[in-house]
Amino acid sequence: MLAKVLSAAVYGIDANLIEVEVDISHVVLEEDKFHTVGLPDAAVRESRDRVRSAMKNSGFATPPTHITINLAPADLKKEGAGFDLPIAIGILSANGSLQGVDLDRFLMVGELGLDGTVRPVPGMLSIAILARARGIANLLVPSVNAPEAAVVEGIRVYPVRSLSDVVDLLRNTVLGVVQRPHAQAATDALLAELLHHAADFSDVRGQQTAKRALEVAAAGGHNILMIGPPGSGKTMLAKRLPSILAPLTFEEALETTKIHSVAGVLDSSAGLVTQRPFRAPHHTISDAGLIGGGAVPRPGEVSLAHNGLLFLDELPEFPRNVLEVMRQPLEEHTVTIARASMSLTFPARFMLAAAMNPCPCGYFNDKSRECLCTPPMIQRYVSKVSGPLLDRIDIHIEVPAVQYKELRGAAAAEGSTQIRDRVMAARQRQRERFQRAGEKIFSNSQMSTRQIRTHCELSPDAERLLERAMQQQGLSARAHDRILKVARTIADLEGAESLAVPHLAEAIQYRTLDRSYWA
Repeated sequence: MLAKVLSAAVYGIDANLIEVEVDISHVVLEEDKFHTVGLPDAAVRESRDRVRSAMKNSGFATPPTHITINLAPADLKKEGAGFDLPIAIGILSANGSLQGVDLDRFLMVGELGLDGTVRPVPGMLSIAILARARGIANLLVPSVNAPEAAVVEGIRVYPVRSLSDVVDLLRNTVLGVVQRPHAQAATDALLAELLHHAADFSDVRGQQTAKRALEVAAAGGHNILMIGPPGSGKTMLAKRLPSILAPLTFEEALETTKIHSVAGVLDSSAGLVTQRPFRAPHHTISDAGLIGGGAVPRPGEVSLAHNGLLFLDELPEFPRNVLEVMRQPLEEHTVTIARASMSLTFPARFMLAAAMNPCPCGYFNDKSRECLCTPPMIQRYVSKVSGPLLDRIDIHIEVPAVQYKELRGAAAAEGSTQIRDRVMAARQRQRERFQRAGEKIFSNSQMSTRQIRTHCELSPDAERLLERAMQQQGLSARAHDRILKVARTIADLEGAESLAVPHLAEAIQYRTLDRSYWA
């Protein structure tokens, strides 16, 4: 007897349809002959033992026969335990236990416990999107994964807890008595959570210059580097940067959730990522952990920060090779990981916020503490961050120690809500400008060299100012483009159509630290 069950496998952040074909011979043997073909990995091959025990403990024991499982298409490598449930249902269908059930109407995934329970699997949102695209109306998923899958409209998502639960549901479809409610996501309620942030800029005392730089960075999607002594508030400022970013759109939330789901880090109770990601890996992370990797590549921190913020504290403490692999995602907003069997591309459009001390002891140029570092020590420390990487960071800002009067002052600091309103207004001006020009970009940081020439025209006075800065500070061509992008954002925050000298002067100020700060 032959049976076919539809399932899915996730590659990168997208799912592929997999047909689980089950063939059972009529010859009764002394023990099961269970073969799985179709490029299965070890976890898939081990499914025979999980499936056999789950069926027996669920009351569906079958006589020992020759069972062949084919996972088609056969040229795609299959990994993970998500094929357990479709394999078990295929065996039950092939031996006649599910007569009359039209399995083509269902797509199912799930790992089986030895007692027959259905356990969650990663990548469920991608699988639900696949089911909708293929016109498969019914999706059977582990109950833990149901909130995530239910975000996708146009399909019925049925949460299941055990193999017996699945069999009862399928048999009831034949009788026409399926009255089980399918999972539904309250997307309106989820989206209402987008603007709720625990950290607020009203908590930060002083640091007005740094706050202004962060506002500019948020308004244009610019990368930012903060340099200052220990305890000056660099980490505190970075943690509050997401609170002034524009809220996620529903499409961005879906895209971000897909990545987190595939990586297995999605909160199962939420179903949807509702806040812009904030990722802060430790400086001991490997290049594979940052960019992604594995035999079957999985997304790294730069992809988990997609549509959000990646914060690298103590930047010079990261290994040089780890920092250098960030050049591609910072420039192209994607990460391509090649393996012998496949090449996968993950999205990586994120804002980079980095922080570092000015020297090993942290007190170079500090007015209250004496620096104990020698010039060679400072040079070695600073050189850990390469010039090409610094060129890809739009804004460099000094964050000095907070003075006592500022720390204990009674004046209330401006909150994130007011700053975010200005940021969103500037973002709206950018979107309208790019839409009028027929350009498919959304922020000033994404402008190409040609677009910079179009949208960043300079007056003669501004032209002379920029030329003088380039010559005196020895800035690179990439730094030239960064200055113009940041100046365009500063003008957008003020509602100005053209770039004026003050806009350009402020933007140049944000590029001087990496050239003159340690002089």
